[in-house]
Amino acid sequence: MATERSDIYNKPSHRLNVPLVPVTVRKFSNGETNVKIAESVRDEDVFILQSGCNDVNDHFMELLILISACKTASARRITAVIPCFPYARMDKKDKSRAPITAKLVANMLVVAGCDHVITMDLHASQIQGFFDIPVDNLFSESLMASYIKRQIPGWQDSGIIVSPDAGGAKRCVPHLVISLLLDPNGRPLLSMNVLNPLTFLQSYSYCR
Repeated sequence: MATERSDIYNKPSHRLNVPLVPVTVRKFSNGETNVKIAESVRDEDVFILQSGCNDVNDHFMELLILISACKTASARRITAVIPCFPYARMDKKDKSRAPITAKLVANMLVVAGCDHVITMDLHASQIQGFFDIPVDNLFSESLMASYIKRQIPGWQDSGIIVSPDAGGAKRCVPHLVISLLLDPNGRPLLSMNVLNPLTFLQSYSYCR
């Protein structure tokens, strides 16, 4: 079951040979979301696929309404498949009066009626502890490493991995023996105003 048609939804359906259940999503003039499931889900094991990127709030609200609709329609079990978990970076209180929004998202999914969550590459594994239901956090490092080895010629000689911190760096180490560009101060690389490429490279350390 998915709220839009794209490869992220069609490919699992084709791979499993299970057709997608048609879902109609409409918006009222005041912006409220209306969801209609075209088939019965009574006593079914329901998987709801919904991405958490682009229009995050709208997509997340659609997901919550779908979960609630399946629950009230007597679905046996509801699994939310969320490849990009919304608000995952807000997983701790890093300053006064800062919200822990990832915990709020977890609570909302459980209250809506979700029984199981499948997601990928959570910003921090501790987010799994925000739930009182089973959570499967899948990792893509091995798939990405396999793709690099197959599709990028000369990756061992000219390739380099850029990481904003040691936590991101250690995820690639078991899969790729390659130069690593690491910011020792934990500053985000992509947000820096780099005027001189030579200065940029001298500010970081290479690890082999």
